[in-house]
Amino acid sequence: MTKTADKGTPGARSDTQALDVSKYRVRPKGVFTLGAYDSDENGGLKKREGRRELERLRERLNLLQQLLYATEKHALLVVFQGMDTAGKDGAIKNVISAFNPQGFRVASFKVPTPEELSHDFLWRIHSQTPRRGMVGVFNRSHYEDVLVVRVENLVPESVWCQRYDAIREFEEMLSENAVTIVKFYLHISKDEQKLRLEDRLQDPTEHWKFRSGDLRARAQWDAYMAAYEAAIERCSTKRAPWYVVPANRKWYRNLVIAQVLVNTLESLKMTWPELEDDAKDVHVD
Repeated sequence: MTKTADKGTPGARSDTQALDVSKYRVRPKGVFTLGAYDSDENGGLKKREGRRELERLRERLNLLQQLLYATEKHALLVVFQGMDTAGKDGAIKNVISAFNPQGFRVASFKVPTPEELSHDFLWRIHSQTPRRGMVGVFNRSHYEDVLVVRVENLVPESVWCQRYDAIREFEEMLSENAVTIVKFYLHISKDEQKLRLEDRLQDPTEHWKFRSGDLRARAQWDAYMAAYEAAIERCSTKRAPWYVVPANRKWYRNLVIAQVLVNTLESLKMTWPELEDDAKDVHVD
């Protein structure tokens, strides 16, 4: 992977004041409600300022991913969840694209196949988790099995309610095996979703994104909010935290995600691998 950024101290922050994203992190074992978070927040910034800062963070992310790839001591798993039009694809396009394609892979989880349904609900998920040195991105995830499954009554409550424990244990196991996990709930308002769905209907280049199922889920908005609140409250842990990202403003959504990822990778305190012993006395003619 080609180095494209400063070779300075990997863990050092720039002189620019970092965006405070700690308030978006859901603390473990607390009472959680989405109503406590403003989906329209902009952090007191203007769009131009936010976009300029995002470019700086993208450069930093590129360098930190190279470190992750070079050291092969850690893996990063990034989970995106949110209602339709919340911006999961947009976040991948505008933030994750800062990474070198050699070093990350996106997995999208749709309706399970008959083969997947014949196994436990985490079977298809585990095979997509990243190895050391890599970034794995989940566009939707194992949380669908306590979200859509719950709202649509696809399995009895006695089944899905046990999955919270299984999810926590699964994520704990991953973290014990050098996988750093960060989960983003992209928080848009119902009014903003309406505008985005209408845009898809009016723009021929967006028609392919529209599905009638989007309206079915929208009609069950309150049920989905309750399901998300339960999942986030019960599964935001110290090792696998949830972040509630204000997502009405796309540029601010991207900025928050980028800052969290920079903070997360910097916390690993990675350093460049040293030259191998048998190469130290090598001279290139």
